[in-house]
Amino acid sequence: MTRGLRLILLSLLLLCAGLTAPARAEVVVSFYSHDFGDRFPHAFIVMKGTVDATGEVVDANYGFTAVSVSPAILLGSVKGKVESSEPDYIAKSDRQFDVTVDDATYARVLAKVAEWRDREQPSYSLNKRNCVHFVMELAEVVGLQVNRQSKLFKKPKSFLIEVRGLNPALTDPAAAPAP
Repeated sequence: MTRGLRLILLSLLLLCAGLTAPARAEVVVSFYSHDFGDRFPHAFIVMKGTVDATGEVVDANYGFTAVSVSPAILLGSVKGKVESSEPDYIAKSDRQFDVTVDDATYARVLAKVAEWRDREQPSYSLNKRNCVHFVMELAEVVGLQVNRQSKLFKKPKSFLIEVRGLNPALTDPAAAPAP
């Protein structure tokens, strides 16, 4: 029997016995910005992958915005909401960087999203609790350094580029396909 045939037979035997190494499950959290326009939020995350412990397939996105975008947001706090965007909006947005997280970190991301969703109203403030503040806190949850004193809280793309600069391990995904 040739060596190649032996390897094939051994691989088949291991596969049938269930002794092969399991595929590594992971969730990728991608941070996005969208240039200003009439659609919101302008900063948000997209999560895709598989939860290791349960095999749950993850395909979700979250951003934070005002319930009603009106001149009232310039005057103070208004009602806010966590919102998911449609695929066409995501496709027209800029993915700034990705972070792969384990199950525990994924659970903490979901808890932070729920915390923002369940905040007492009015919860949106252009100057203190907007979409950039939301993604800043999520960046911290996934272990990234952020500048809490940033001057870029009204500039989603610039803020996320600043975060990428504070975390040298992050790369610009412009050349890589979306997860």
